[in-house]
Amino acid sequence: MADEANRTAFIEIQGRMIETTGKLKQVQTQIRNKETEKKRAYLTLEELKQLSDDTNTYKAIGNSRMYLNLCIQLSEAKGQKSSNNVVFHCFLSFVAGRTFVLEPKAVLMNEQEQKLKDGETAIASLQTSKEYLEKHMAEVENNLRELLQQDPGLARQIMTMSVA
Repeated sequence: MADEANRTAFIEIQGRMIETTGKLKQVQTQIRNKETEKKRAYLTLEELKQLSDDTNTYKAIGNSRMYLNLCIQLSEAKGQKSSNNVVFHCFLSFVAGRTFVLEPKAVLMNEQEQKLKDGETAIASLQTSKEYLEKHMAEVENNLRELLQQDPGLARQIMTMSVA
């Protein structure tokens, strides 16, 4: 009876350990990704600082197909009836998969500074989560250790299952 209760406890602890390990790996990956984003924002900001204020700066934007439609609508709104130059530029951007929009240097610098701040905030929050998960993992490992010390027979069974 005690054997069955210990096996059930072991399975429960093992499940908690697997779950906590997965969450911990996920948080560590998120931290690495945020650090990369933060570093990219910092490097971009440093490059922007070196440019004169009147330099044309461009921002990459997402959906090229949407941008192509926007270019056509803007050229038609100006009475240009889909200016070939505008449509050609937009079409090339669509084919290349990247679209760039002219933005003032100050706007781009503000965006990079905000990304830097957001990254720092996110990393701090993720570090707190990581610390919590590490404490939880230590607690689960301690529970497992106590269980195996309590029932040496269960420990032997587990060792034979792992080796086989």
